[in-house]
Amino acid sequence: MDRLQKAIQKAREERQSRESPPPVMEQPPRHAPSEDACDARWQSVPEIQIDPKLAVRNRLASLAGGGDATPYDMLRTKMLQQILSNKWRRVALTSPYSGCGKSTTTANLAFSLGRQEDLRTIVIDFDMRRRGLAEILKQTGNHSMADVIQGSVPFHEHALRYGKNVIFGLNYTPTRNPAEILQSRRAIEFLEQLEADYKPDVILFDTPPLMMSDDSHGFLRNVDCALLLAAAEETSIDHIDVSEQQLAELTSVMGIVLNKCRYISGTFGNEYGSY
Repeated sequence: MDRLQKAIQKAREERQSRESPPPVMEQPPRHAPSEDACDARWQSVPEIQIDPKLAVRNRLASLAGGGDATPYDMLRTKMLQQILSNKWRRVALTSPYSGCGKSTTTANLAFSLGRQEDLRTIVIDFDMRRRGLAEILKQTGNHSMADVIQGSVPFHEHALRYGKNVIFGLNYTPTRNPAEILQSRRAIEFLEQLEADYKPDVILFDTPPLMMSDDSHGFLRNVDCALLLAAAEETSIDHIDVSEQQLAELTSVMGIVLNKCRYISGTFGNEYGSY
């Protein structure tokens, strides 16, 4: 009887060894790029040249800094305080509908952040139905961020660098199906790879208006927070309320920015005499 039990146990062990999966070889950990490699990657991006006269024509008040940039510098500082305290990185700018100045605000925030030399900022235009930031910055090309996401063109060939610490990803051509692209797995993978390769401190996204289409509704779940832009004397309180509710269902609402305000000269800091 004892011999029979041993034979049964031996047969059971042999059967289990045949059914068990082969051992999985551990993959060596993928190391993040070194700081030197990251710096080299930033500097390899083609540099953008912006005509100073463009600042006046396209309301790029923070391009050169100074007193005219103060409202955007204040917004930058308040935004950074929330980013640091909440450990956020991805910030979307959106609005109830077009014409609220979100693209102009995005560009000005980028230049304001660029004057903080210890910060790396990437600006991505995901409002893919129009040229948006490319038109404001007067840049031309043949591709869009949709082409980058879909792998038609590498990001480092498509992007443009301003100074040493700001990179723009623009749209030079409109995209026919931006909602599907922004909600795709490829968009998520692109963002993950972007952060791994460039290690930005802040990523600003110029995203589509909330009430014009569903383009941004799927994507906004992939950001840490969002700023809602409203136009003074144009955007109704009802539209702001509805947009804020929609935004709160998708991500954290950092705040509401009232744009296109009419204020008297001297409101920002003139008592110091240096502005």
